[in-house]
Amino acid sequence: MPSSLAGRRPTVSPDSPVNAAELIGGAIGNALAANRDKPLVVGICGSQGSGKSTLCETLTTRFRQAGLTVANMSLDDLYLPLITRMKLAATVHPMLRTRGVPGTHDIPLGMETLDALSQAQQVRMPRFDKATDDRRLTQLRDTVQGPAQLVLFEGWCVGARPQSGADLIQPVNELEAKEDADGRWRRYVNSKLSADYQALFARIDLLAMLAAPSFDVVLKWRIQQEHALREQVQRTGEDSSAVMSDAAVARFIQHFERLTRHMLDEMPSRADLVIRLAPDRSVLG
Repeated sequence: MPSSLAGRRPTVSPDSPVNAAELIGGAIGNALAANRDKPLVVGICGSQGSGKSTLCETLTTRFRQAGLTVANMSLDDLYLPLITRMKLAATVHPMLRTRGVPGTHDIPLGMETLDALSQAQQVRMPRFDKATDDRRLTQLRDTVQGPAQLVLFEGWCVGARPQSGADLIQPVNELEAKEDADGRWRRYVNSKLSADYQALFARIDLLAMLAAPSFDVVLKWRIQQEHALREQVQRTGEDSSAVMSDAAVARFIQHFERLTRHMLDEMPSRADLVIRLAPDRSVLG
């Protein structure tokens, strides 16, 4: 790796603001300093609205400028095609029509992509188009010339572990109480997380967590994102039909509440780096 990154650690004085990119970038630099014969896979876990995408853009620019080949892979880009999720909704549970939870991703595609990125070949990265709720056309996907030295793998439940059966008994919110009264949806999600997701997450070499102060704050962050999207489409004249109301966001976010709360409880004890965020997304420490 370039000597300019070898062993670099973030230096933060007591009176200076702490920067998440500097903290994670320092940890990445240290990990890259070791001799490696495969890409360093960095998992970045954070709830909706925590700033994962912006963080990865910053880290990508930093390490590419240092001369490394960097690939970005989001868990969101591994969503199953719309038709597949529609079949799951019809045969397993209607709530699986909504993308996001374990069981709605193509895990073999993620494994294949990581394998391809370790080879000297051009890799067409998986990408998902949320506007159409389906995979982006192959010819519109970006490529990475392998082998990559660094893979940034981000997602709201990257690195998550399953809950115990006892934890699944009681619903955690109104959505589960009304639409998953028998617990079939949450048991399916948990069973998927217990199986192939763990094989994918085992490929992570360094796990960093952006820890929200509470789930209530996650809802506020997600509403802020939707308001920003509404302003954007109003400025550009784009189709605004996919923009959600505050009430729709509140319902949508309940799909992720169970696992988000679980991760906030258990992941900090085992993640390689935990960055605790304030309600304004500034870093507390």
